[in-house]
Amino acid sequence: MTHWVVLALAMVAVCAVVLSVVVLKQRRLPDDDDPSATPDVLEYMTMMIGVVYAIVLGLAIAAVWEGRSAAEEEVRHEAQALHEVSERVRVYPPQVRDQIRADIDAYVKYVVKNEWGYMADHGELSPRASQLFETVRNEVTDYAPQGDQETQMYQPILDQVAIADDARQARGGQAGTSMPGLVWFGLITGAIVTVGMIFTLQIRRSAPELIVAGLFSALIAFLLFLIWDLDAPFGQGMTAASDAFVSLFPGAK
Repeated sequence: MTHWVVLALAMVAVCAVVLSVVVLKQRRLPDDDDPSATPDVLEYMTMMIGVVYAIVLGLAIAAVWEGRSAAEEEVRHEAQALHEVSERVRVYPPQVRDQIRADIDAYVKYVVKNEWGYMADHGELSPRASQLFETVRNEVTDYAPQGDQETQMYQPILDQVAIADDARQARGGQAGTSMPGLVWFGLITGAIVTVGMIFTLQIRRSAPELIVAGLFSALIAFLLFLIWDLDAPFGQGMTAASDAFVSLFPGAK
């Protein structure tokens, strides 16, 4: 079951709960109930609660989106640096060049196929991928360049390995979720209060009111799901994962 199916079921469930409460509440109202008796101050408070919660949701979405964009950028830097190493070692002897490229391919393939899932489950870099990266580093640093061309290319290759390592460590720091539990408590509590305020306005069972109530509750559920999904760039469904690596290393698919 994909996360999109879960989202659809959650939105349907939220709509069903809200509409069921509305209908049951309506049945229990006395015959002489006046729907126009809702005080103006209550309508104003309801509107202000909705506005404040919308601002909080917007800030939360902006925060997790920024974190996702940063994670994608680190992945791109790492992939590009490793690609540069793979290309620049062409000046090395065939045996050395082929070994370094093979080590890079092994690392990239393991990252794409295994490390994303490990990061999602454990919130940190995979030890096995770290070992494969160290193999690449050792192959590059242990080689003694021969001739002017290899000597001139040696330091730039080391620099690209350092860039890849720095991007990898930054990626590891973004492996887990960034939204604190207290913030999630506030978001969920705010959603309950905001949706619950619908019932203070003496909503009736007319089709327009029921449709608006259902769509509003579904929208809140979707936004909370969006925050949850973006909060872990290397987990859940939509990931900042393999595109950069696969585009530069097609064999990693």
